[in-house]
Amino acid sequence: MYRLFLICLLSLTMLAAPGVQAQDASQGATEGATESPQADRSATGGAQTLEDIMARQRGEEVPDRARAGEDPDSAGAMVGQLGALGGSSDSDVWSALRYGTADVTVSSGGAPARVLIQDNGMWWLNFRQGPLIKYGGWLLLGTIALLALFFLIRGRIRIDGEKTGRTVTRFKFIERFAHWLMAGSFILLGLTGLVVLMGRKFIIPTFGHEAFATAAVASKWIHNNVSWAFMVGLVLAFVFWVAHNIPNKTDLKWIAVGGGIFKKGVHPPAKKFNAGQKMIFWSVIILGASISASGLSLLFPFELPMFAKTFGILNDMGVPQLLGFGALPEQLAPHEEMQYAQLWHAIVSFVLMAIIIAHIYIGSVGMEGAYDAMGSGQVEEQWAREHHSLWLDEVKQREGEPKPANTATTPAE
Repeated sequence: MYRLFLICLLSLTMLAAPGVQAQDASQGATEGATESPQADRSATGGAQTLEDIMARQRGEEVPDRARAGEDPDSAGAMVGQLGALGGSSDSDVWSALRYGTADVTVSSGGAPARVLIQDNGMWWLNFRQGPLIKYGGWLLLGTIALLALFFLIRGRIRIDGEKTGRTVTRFKFIERFAHWLMAGSFILLGLTGLVVLMGRKFIIPTFGHEAFATAAVASKWIHNNVSWAFMVGLVLAFVFWVAHNIPNKTDLKWIAVGGGIFKKGVHPPAKKFNAGQKMIFWSVIILGASISASGLSLLFPFELPMFAKTFGILNDMGVPQLLGFGALPEQLAPHEEMQYAQLWHAIVSFVLMAIIIAHIYIGSVGMEGAYDAMGSGQVEEQWAREHHSLWLDEVKQREGEPKPANTATTPAE
């Protein structure tokens, strides 16, 4: 999982390569440097043009004084009556701020904090508005479509044996509280996150700008504040269930028959959590922790930067070179930290949302009796015997009842 994290992180970084050019690349034309094609600045009196701005955003080198070589008298003149100020508006102070060469005093943060204008973020905007929304949306829709198809083919997984009318306590109140605190907050975070990410593209064309503005402001407030509930629930779930989610050899038997999900009458033995539930648990813990970390970095970009330090560790380990890439940037402005954090936050959230959609399906309409475990906390004894026979045996032994002869139904030879 850690190796997968590193590969994904490096892939995201390479996608962002145009945006991680060193800020000092814009400090002026150096000897032998390749510059963008000379633009016609006659209409601006020698001042920078839109082409100059777009060239910098693409990572190309543009002279820090766009009007260099122009006639000083004409550079400061008005361009037509009531026209632009031209070169006279391109002051030395503005040029220094634009290109990161101004002598800006900061109390903390070092060189990156002195960057007041960071215009190399078009890679982030293009990725956010394009591949992120496109593939993230298709991931969620594809997951829902596959689950619907599975339901049409397999139907609801019923309790095969005769119901006993007796129930067994599956989860205590405090465990159910932790689950619903985490689950409820995650659903709110997912919905509000989608509004903030996709609302401009889907809400504005249908309902207008005012509707999107209202929804976006409300979503941002909910997202920022409900996030704390999710993190608390995540910690509680880890404390309560980590001991029950350590993989063991019983999980291999469960995986070998697909947990009995694909074939009626197949019920491999399992303890309190089967292999499928353990996969869900560790996905939630690992991905949820990553989402929380990147979310905190977004809330406190100056105090909790993530990626510059991570890139430094990866460089020291030689990971980029091992994969055939150049060294990753270790000096990032707060703006760049937030760009990386936002993309990572969204990508990992999309993956976890797809997993949780599948979890919601199997815990509701997908399997009879599954919802009761987190609803009332009491499950039908026959359901427990079919899906968690080893755990039920442990419960019965603690209660002083004899162990039954057959505890699970295995596939026929």
